[in-house]
Amino acid sequence: MNTAMLERFENYLRTVKRSSENTLSSYLRDIRQFGEFLSLHENVSFIEADAQILQAYIQRLRNLNKSVATVSRCIASLKCFYGFLVGEGLVENNPASGLVPDKSEHKLPQILTSKEVELLLEQPEMTDVKGYRDKAMLELIYATGIRVSELIDLQISDVNLSAGVIRCRSRDRVRVIPLYPTAIRALSEYIEFIRPKMIASPDETVLFVNVSGEKLSRQGFWKLIKTYQAKAKIEKDITPHTLRHSFAAHLLENGADLHSIQEMLGHADISSTQIYSQLVNHRLKDVYLKAHPRA
Repeated sequence: MNTAMLERFENYLRTVKRSSENTLSSYLRDIRQFGEFLSLHENVSFIEADAQILQAYIQRLRNLNKSVATVSRCIASLKCFYGFLVGEGLVENNPASGLVPDKSEHKLPQILTSKEVELLLEQPEMTDVKGYRDKAMLELIYATGIRVSELIDLQISDVNLSAGVIRCRSRDRVRVIPLYPTAIRALSEYIEFIRPKMIASPDETVLFVNVSGEKLSRQGFWKLIKTYQAKAKIEKDITPHTLRHSFAAHLLENGADLHSIQEMLGHADISSTQIYSQLVNHRLKDVYLKAHPRA
């Protein structure tokens, strides 16, 4: 596998495409796995692989019962990678251009009810520094709907408690998102009394740190969510994104307009936000069918 080529591709994703960390890690993982396939089964390099080999690889993923989402993402990774190689003059034509992702069911995202959110937010026991930190993080992510990557990247300077807002940076965009009073109070307690005890260095600028006093990881926050889901005995499979979806759906249910929600979520396209209208309408239909005496 050409390590130097992958490093150049990674730099391209970071500096030219300005991909998120999630996209970057997924694309690089997909291309490394494709490189292993080429070495083990085809004995050709990235540059020598043709459209037939790429089709065979995608069919192999399907035969391994990889999900539609995984196969579709891999196709996107290959198209991006070979588009990069074409731009670099390393291949003449993009052999991935003919790959077509499988059609997938557009499942509506799962959300929590308001009662389930309250139950989840009640779980951190504020008897130690971790409990206070966890309470502040859960309140903040539900108050703002920010992504996990944005949550763990927040700096102490991004919080303005007197104004009741946070500043969130995502790629080239900066958005200011308001906080409700409970989130302000939880953040205030964490910043004033807890964070100074947790940070490993007084020069640390990141808002949330782990028990070692360093920046919290995505995996660390994911484990935290799973722990509190179990404690709350919530049967739904909760992920950090579930709180983001719940934030948007609950705002819409309570009268917020789509454009305001789009701005708070940081969606570039309103179509990404419109799925919450479908979700709310679907839930209302369920409520109607269960509650109307003649339904």
